Amino acid sequence: MVAVKAHQAEAFLKPPGPSFAAVLFYGTDAGLVAERASRLAKLLASREEPPGEIIRIDDADLDSGTERLAVELQTMPMFGGSKIVRAIAGRRISAAALQPFIADGNLAATLIVEAGNLRPAESLRALFEKSPKAAAVACFPDEAHNLETLIRDTLKSHGLAIAPDARDLLLARVGADRALSRGEIEKLALYAVGKSEIDAGDVEAIVGDASELAIDRILSAAASGDAARAVTELARALAAGENPQAIIAAAQRHLQRLHRIRADIDAGRSFDDAIRQLRPPLHFKQKDAMGLQCRIWTTTRLGEALARAATAAKSARRSAALEEAIAEDLLMGLAAAARPPTGPRA
Repeated sequence: MVAVKAHQAEAFLKPPGPSFAAVLFYGTDAGLVAERASRLAKLLASREEPPGEIIRIDDADLDSGTERLAVELQTMPMFGGSKIVRAIAGRRISAAALQPFIADGNLAATLIVEAGNLRPAESLRALFEKSPKAAAVACFPDEAHNLETLIRDTLKSHGLAIAPDARDLLLARVGADRALSRGEIEKLALYAVGKSEIDAGDVEAIVGDASELAIDRILSAAASGDAARAVTELARALAAGENPQAIIAAAQRHLQRLHRIRADIDAGRSFDDAIRQLRPPLHFKQKDAMGLQCRIWTTTRLGEALARAATAAKSARRSAALEEAIAEDLLMGLAAAARPPTGPRA
């Protein structure tokens, strides 16, 4: 039985890397899951000469049948070297689908699987933990000392230091998701080009709250008609601990603001005049996305969307067990409504 605890993960990934035939990364921090899966794949590939081949597979790749999974896991690369298969757990890439390969050790490739949070009894986690040829690695939101290391190392690579009060403020605003945290720190470094040390004013100016950023990504995708991105961002936010009902409430507020702006534009105001009336004011980073959404939504469809969001909020309160599914259904419905198949857009 190989179960790697969250605090053991970094040691597990040190060169030359583990020798297991299959490794599962799971946890509430989707960004950290993806980052560690990528690190392990690159590490394993670099051990070979010529370098190993890294192949990505998710459920969409198996829509026409699951044969490809067996082909990739059971055949050697055509031009030599090793093969690393990175797979995203889903409806098709499941414990049942992977069990024959892991239980029998019938793998010609190294398998790396990425999943969300899994309870100890869940079949996918149990499959990897109980096999002597596999390992399961827990990935949970960074603790303070891990975040400090991430901040220090990232800024150091840009030739930057950070003042203590700025570091404390930055620590308070990142951490829910490794990928989001790294992105915010990189953005801060670019903002501070030409300086030797980042101060609290720099952090205030450029780094948003990680939770607010995650929810804004969800709503922006849904209201812009991008259902796939909205659902992906929702999954990441839920894995990071966001409350589905809070996301539904945020969607209601977003639609209300959008409806108010659209109504003002219909009444003859310019977009810039309309957003100046908003309280609290619209953040400058949201202006372009809101402008796009105002072009693709009509007042009538926004009214319908608000009614749908209100129904979703009521349903989620009545059935907490279904709140995640209700939130996802709402976002998919909004994305579909943002790109009607026919008819002019106001």
